[in-house]
Amino acid sequence: MDVILHLGAHRTGTTTFQHYMRDHADDLGQQGTGFWGPWRTRKSVFPGLFPGPAAANGRKRHAHAQGRVRVLAARAADLGLRDLLVSDENMIGTPRACLRAKILYPAIGERLARVSAAFGGKISRVVLCVRSPDLWWSSVAAMTVARGHPIPKPRTFEVISNRQRGWRDVITDLSCALPDAHIEVLPFETFAGRPDSLLEAAMGRAAPVDRNALWLNRSPDLPKLREVLAAQGADPAQLPEGPGRWHPFTPEQTARLAENYADDLHWLTAGADGLAHLTEDKIRTRAAKTLPPDQRTRGQAHDSGQGHIKGNMA
Repeated sequence: MDVILHLGAHRTGTTTFQHYMRDHADDLGQQGTGFWGPWRTRKSVFPGLFPGPAAANGRKRHAHAQGRVRVLAARAADLGLRDLLVSDENMIGTPRACLRAKILYPAIGERLARVSAAFGGKISRVVLCVRSPDLWWSSVAAMTVARGHPIPKPRTFEVISNRQRGWRDVITDLSCALPDAHIEVLPFETFAGRPDSLLEAAMGRAAPVDRNALWLNRSPDLPKLREVLAAQGADPAQLPEGPGRWHPFTPEQTARLAENYADDLHWLTAGADGLAHLTEDKIRTRAAKTLPPDQRTRGQAHDSGQGHIKGNMA
């Protein structure tokens, strides 16, 4: 059984992809493809695998978590699954941790080394979506503020814009942790709203067509963020006036981040030193520009199902 990891990153359509996988659970199960999404991984597969505040008994918790992953993977293989696709963006860290560190996924190497050991080194393929850093950080900031965290200080965005660590460094750390896995890199700008195309890239074969045109868990816009601040008793004037996306970077900061992203894409296009492969899908068809209002911000808690393929441990 091949183990395939979909790592996100966060804010690159992961919730939409996971919803799509649950929608097509029966079809994929008939093809021998199992699926573990966040509903499963965070509740019953990965707890204790990564360091955290609850790890007072760290070594024992980690060993138990490794054993649990191997047992569950073995059960899936015993059911005759050909592939097991594991999709959970928190495998590589959390957006809040990135904001605190002011850097892209600083612990991805250590975390994926733990995941690899838990699966007995049998991970064959990894899929990572990358996104322009200024928009990625803006989306992360909007999401954390909407969840009740303080608005980051302007100094935070200045430090982020001057960091040299970009997606190239993230991919390099990932390759060091999983030296035998094929790493497929997808640009969010091309694959946004196209979960079926993402699955094709992950599996290397045709995927069920996505006919729902959903785009879930999108970043809250400025009016919504001001509502959140007002409900918390904070001053909405901390945010700019007007509609649209919150973009906390100055033009100079945005230019630095855009230049770094261009360098990363050039490196990927040139072969990424043999560490990864960039999927350059030229067909940019995607979800419709006008989406159903009730689908704009729905996240995992609203998704149907529990992330299981009926009868297939997925």
